[in-house]
Amino acid sequence: MDMVNKILSIVLPPLVLLSLFLLSPLLCLFKLFNCVRRRLNTEDVTGKVVLITGASSGIGEQLAYEYARRGALLMLVDLREDRLPPVAEKCRRIGSPDVVSVGGDVTVVEDCERFVDETINHFGRLDHLVNNAGIADIRAFEVYSQLTNAVRLMDTNFWGPVFATHFAIPHLKRSKGKILVMASASGWFSHPKLSIYGATKAAMINFYETLRIELGPEIGVTIIGPGFTKTEMATPEILAKEGWGFMPVLSATTCAKSIVDGVCRKERFVTKPSWIGSFFWVKTLCPELTDWFCRFRMKPNSKHD
Repeated sequence: MDMVNKILSIVLPPLVLLSLFLLSPLLCLFKLFNCVRRRLNTEDVTGKVVLITGASSGIGEQLAYEYARRGALLMLVDLREDRLPPVAEKCRRIGSPDVVSVGGDVTVVEDCERFVDETINHFGRLDHLVNNAGIADIRAFEVYSQLTNAVRLMDTNFWGPVFATHFAIPHLKRSKGKILVMASASGWFSHPKLSIYGATKAAMINFYETLRIELGPEIGVTIIGPGFTKTEMATPEILAKEGWGFMPVLSATTCAKSIVDGVCRKERFVTKPSWIGSFFWVKTLCPELTDWFCRFRMKPNSKHD
């Protein structure tokens, strides 16, 4: 077996590169055809039922407004239940025929089962599950004094969406629905002081890419990779403090519109702003350069607990 592995290590890489080079014209045509087809078959979400976690602020709040403008029925979920009524009222005012808001903690399995059940009991169906709830913690790994903070990030950012998805899948299969998951560019780009946060998002990306294969065409899965977007977790002040104040910040409203457009076109990935995706190729082709750049931008004196 060792000899077989040695032969494959020598033969397979150049063979794959040659095959990709020869097939690249066909692959480009295939991608172009799929792009045109998706744009011509955009889903109309009027009357569709959408469940959004983390809906009281930031991108989640703006996603609720964007779906409302398109006439969707909404189930809004957030740990901060007291902040949901104004969001729900605005959703009704701008176009949603019916909006329900409930409190829920995505890290609690029973809560996830409950708010999915409440959606079905009230609306009778579920078409889009929007896994948006998430938290961030900006600090170098070595300064964590309580590793339970790291566990809290994984519970919220990874297990929360997994729990909700588990209970929603049977209903989404019946409606041929979609799962939208809020990952991050940090899931594939290594930002200093975001080691745990980035790990939670990397786990999320891997999980939902695998789930897309397991579910096949029955349920669509769209993974969102927002870059610098103005939310409570990424204000200009926070970005400036961490050495990223020079980066242009996208508004949550613009981000939400692009996300819903992408989901309705059955996109596999939505990266906003789109130029963030160029860093993926830089990291892949020249990882040493990205490591040097991130170290250069890192401020050692801004470590904090």
